[in-house]
Amino acid sequence: MANPTYYGGDLRRDLLEEALALIAAEGPSAVSLRSLARRLGVSHAAPANHFPDKAALFTAIAAEGFALLAAAIEDAVRRAGPDASAAQRFGAAGRAYAGFALAHPAHFAVMWQRDLLHGDDPTLAAAGDATFALLLGGVREVQAEGGAPGAAPETVAYLAWSTVHGLAALWLGGPLQRAGRPFDELAGEVATLLGRAFVPPAPTAPSDPAAPPV
Repeated sequence: MANPTYYGGDLRRDLLEEALALIAAEGPSAVSLRSLARRLGVSHAAPANHFPDKAALFTAIAAEGFALLAAAIEDAVRRAGPDASAAQRFGAAGRAYAGFALAHPAHFAVMWQRDLLHGDDPTLAAAGDATFALLLGGVREVQAEGGAPGAAPETVAYLAWSTVHGLAALWLGGPLQRAGRPFDELAGEVATLLGRAFVPPAPTAPSDPAAPPV
């Protein structure tokens, strides 16, 4: 039996990993610091050395999730290449967001549940703000190329965020899985349509006043 007074590994990291596994299998409500201590074979008081309460644990998971999401978006935009238009890069960011949700469902389940978190935590706030700044920066690049003319950048960002977030949540919740199509296919089409929505309209050729009426 494990010695509850000694832990040879990285207890903080292992607590996070055990919590993520539980969340993925049973949801956030299944997690308690006592249950995690029991699973890791340490005293019930040991987790408090790293997380004074469950909200602190969930806050660390959420902050990590935002950092992972930001990295996924940045990587997707970089992979789009220098020749991609702003709308194409924005579509790539949308696909990355949806892909993150499927790759990290436990993080995704906690990141948006403000009642589970310490909302005033500076690390969480910084991570969330940095991720939204990427989205907002993408919107401004699209608008600099003539897309979404006249709209407030924040409003366009909320529209895009709501679209890809809703798609991921509907998939993870089950309804879209009944569509019988792979998620990557659905996410790709939605992200492409979202990108096209922000493509500047083609200029209309001026009419020739000398032309006879049709």
